[in-house]
Amino acid sequence: MSKTALTYRDYEALPADGRRYEIHDGELSVTPSPSFDHQLISGRLFLHVAKWVEAHPGGVLLYAPLDVILSDRPDATSIVQPDILYIGPDRMAQASRRGVEGGPTLAIEILSPSTRRIDPDARTLEAFELHGGRYTLAVAATGTEPVDLPPFTGLALVPDRLWPDQ
Repeated sequence: MSKTALTYRDYEALPADGRRYEIHDGELSVTPSPSFDHQLISGRLFLHVAKWVEAHPGGVLLYAPLDVILSDRPDATSIVQPDILYIGPDRMAQASRRGVEGGPTLAIEILSPSTRRIDPDARTLEAFELHGGRYTLAVAATGTEPVDLPPFTGLALVPDRLWPDQ
C-alpha cells in the first residue's frame, strides 16, 4: 500500500493546539512537551552558544519553536523545529515568514526518552557535519574537557556541565 507524503501545505493546515508537529520525509511526527531536564539542558546550551554568538556578530541564535523547512519548494516534505538553531551571516537570506528555508548553520536537538534510540543514560554530546550530501559524526564527547562543535572554534563547551546534577 502506497503512503501519501505530507508536505508543507499539509503542515500549515495542522491545528494550532500547542502540540509540536514535525514532518520527516513526508511522515507526521507529534512529540510531547519537553521535560524539565530537557529544558534545563536546552537553556544551558543556549546561554553557552549565545556567548559565542555575541563574540562573533552577524548571525542570529534562535530558540524553538521555529519551523525549519528543509526545502524551498512549496511541496517540502521535511519540516522540523530544532530546540536551538543558529543562522550564520552567510545564510540570513534563508529567513522568511514561514521560518527558515533550508538548513541553518547549526541545529541543536536534545534527545528525550521519546526521541532517542540509544542508551537513555548516555550523557554524550554529538555533532554532525554535512559532507557530500550526508551527515557524518564530527564530535562525540563526554566528561569535563571543553570541546568545540565544528565550525565553532573557541566554543569550549563542557559536556558534563549541561546535564542536571543527579
